[in-house]
Amino acid sequence: MHGDFLAEMAQGKKDLIGGLSLLSGYINKVRSEEKNVLYLIAGDMLQGSLIDTEFKGISTIEIMNYLAPDVVALGNHEVDYGLPHLLFLEKMANFPIVNANLYIKKYNKRLMNPHLIINKNGFDILFTGILTEKVMDSLKTDSLVGSFVSVEEASREVGKICNAYKNDDIDLTILLTHIGYESDLKLAKLLNPSWGVDMIVGGHSHTILDKPAKINHVLIIQAGVGTNQIGRLDILVDDDTNSIVDYTWQLVPINDKIAPPDLQLEKFIGSFKTKVDRKYNTLISKFAKVHTHPKREEETELGDLIADSLSSICQSDLVLVGSGSIRTKSLGPMVTLKNFMTCFPYDDSLSRFTVTGADLKNIFSHIMRAENRNGEGECYQVNSAISAVYSNSQKKLISLKINQKNVVDTQKYTLSIQGYHYKNCQKYLNISEKQLLQTGPNKVITTSVQQALEEYFRTHQNLSVSVSNRLVYQT
Repeated sequence: MHGDFLAEMAQGKKDLIGGLSLLSGYINKVRSEEKNVLYLIAGDMLQGSLIDTEFKGISTIEIMNYLAPDVVALGNHEVDYGLPHLLFLEKMANFPIVNANLYIKKYNKRLMNPHLIINKNGFDILFTGILTEKVMDSLKTDSLVGSFVSVEEASREVGKICNAYKNDDIDLTILLTHIGYESDLKLAKLLNPSWGVDMIVGGHSHTILDKPAKINHVLIIQAGVGTNQIGRLDILVDDDTNSIVDYTWQLVPINDKIAPPDLQLEKFIGSFKTKVDRKYNTLISKFAKVHTHPKREEETELGDLIADSLSSICQSDLVLVGSGSIRTKSLGPMVTLKNFMTCFPYDDSLSRFTVTGADLKNIFSHIMRAENRNGEGECYQVNSAISAVYSNSQKKLISLKINQKNVVDTQKYTLSIQGYHYKNCQKYLNISEKQLLQTGPNKVITTSVQQALEEYFRTHQNLSVSVSNRLVYQT
């Protein structure tokens, strides 16, 4: 969902697409037409909208209570406002949230309800939820909480749930996963057929599937991100064999032709929007053009613009900006505070470190590798001083330059990164905290990248950046 509450005009068209009012209208229509309907969400209801950010997810849960999903799994963004707040939001929810692999380590006790059995027309359906390791990156400072992070460990946890709760009365077993499509495929291969898992409803990688995948007799479905479309799977279950014998998959576009909008929900969302608009509809900057960010795995105009702006702020040789911290597909030319906060919602720190040229080569070899660009990795935007070339076929970094000069292994350079990436530097950048701190001087440039960037945009009008091949991938 990612806070995609409001309908928008389709590009180049006059039709409204997406938004929870139209989505709710479609869900209401299906529920009225069909007897046995399950509305499922595989994580990440939160984040991506200023309405969500302003109310720290409380608005989202209130809105989701209106939609009344049958089962929801946790996504990594459900912990963006902290673990205590997640537990508060879970108590607010009028719908069940399942997760099997988030644990209080000391007591080996699950944090959330690990399973749910729903009866539909005499059929008992078992649900459990599996979360990506990204959640542990967000909870890095909380030593009390742990999670199973590999698909092998996740498969064993699924087996534990099935062995404990899947009895003869269970007709269907569904996993709600938030680990990404490629990991879903790996997980399905590892599942013991005796556990009787029938389906994986996946999230996290924002994958849109024209048809379900089928691995190890397990159907795998995913329906992208946001509310512009919803996945619909009509299934026929054999009560004797407890298996899916037939199915039809549709990726249903959500628009004003599919169903009438839910006007009551539209009014309810509007009550939150009015408060946000009153506070944030002030112009802070005007860019020379629209800057786009269509794909986080590639260099983008908006990514270049933000990296260059931060480079000016921190006066660093190299700035790495997490592509995922840029949450909208475009920004400009008119930039209101609302536009900006929606685009860059994470209020994180920015620190500058001293590293060697060898360290930088190691970092770029790690972040530019192909397996990091599969929709599940952590990718970066860089400032204009950088020129890096990576060979996909040779699986190695070909060249790395700063200000058109080859990076020298023994020379020292300055590197600036956000606090989230510093906390997870070993995993994301293949460099340890010790290495970042011991090579030379380091400094917290700002405790709020968001505030620093907002001030920069206010004082620099008509900014314009074009993609300039800072990150090049050779075949």
